[in-house]
Amino acid sequence: MPEVREHGPLPLILVLLTINSGLVDAFSYVELKVFVANMTGNVIILGLGFGGSGNVTGPAASTLFFCVGAAAGGHLAFARAAHRGVLLGTATIVQTGLLVAAALIETRFGHVDRLERHVLIAALAAAMGWQFAIVRRVGVPDYPTVVVTSPLAGLVADPKQPRDRAVRRSLSVGALVAGAAAGALLIRESSPTAPLWAGAALLLIVLLSLVSARVRRRAAGLIGGGGGVDGGRGGTAFVWARDQRSGRGMRRAHGGHEKG
Repeated sequence: MPEVREHGPLPLILVLLTINSGLVDAFSYVELKVFVANMTGNVIILGLGFGGSGNVTGPAASTLFFCVGAAAGGHLAFARAAHRGVLLGTATIVQTGLLVAAALIETRFGHVDRLERHVLIAALAAAMGWQFAIVRRVGVPDYPTVVVTSPLAGLVADPKQPRDRAVRRSLSVGALVAGAAAGALLIRESSPTAPLWAGAALLLIVLLSLVSARVRRRAAGLIGGGGGVDGGRGGTAFVWARDQRSGRGMRRAHGGHEKG
């Protein structure tokens, strides 16, 4: 498919991140009564609270810390924009730490008390806002990872969409549904913290995939030797690692190279 040639392993990695969003939102909705990834749903819950039909502080905290995480992720994205693989790997390490911290807090203290509940909401919402900002900068179409309104609408409203785009949109929607379903099953059959641990494990798989892809390309001579993260000796363009929006990075092709 075209996106495999253009973006390398990134589409598959973003599918895994979408599953992670479903897992985390399953925990947050069932246990904390808010969404921490799906801000559209969370804003509705916040509005219901303002109207006297629910809690206000929980969804307000989720919205606030999602924005904090997104702002922090946006600053990192612009600082490391030349290499999408390195950017996503760095972001995944931070996000894994936040999920593990939330899982440990839930395991040790639970969320009965108001303080623990809001700490959990803050950590998880920041992690998902962080993910959204990084993925937005990575720039692979149809994989927003935390919400699927646009892919779903595009899937059914665009009768002339290319087949590969329909596949991307379908995968995006299916991955979020699968993650949420898996999270609900884990809560019912295992424990409330199980979706968080599963999400952290999934992020480790993402990190290992990114490291493995980079090692393979370095071994093939596609990285290094050129003085930049996207430099290389080989004749194949290392396209997936470049930030398509900013055009930064280095590309080599058949004996020549160009910098942008």
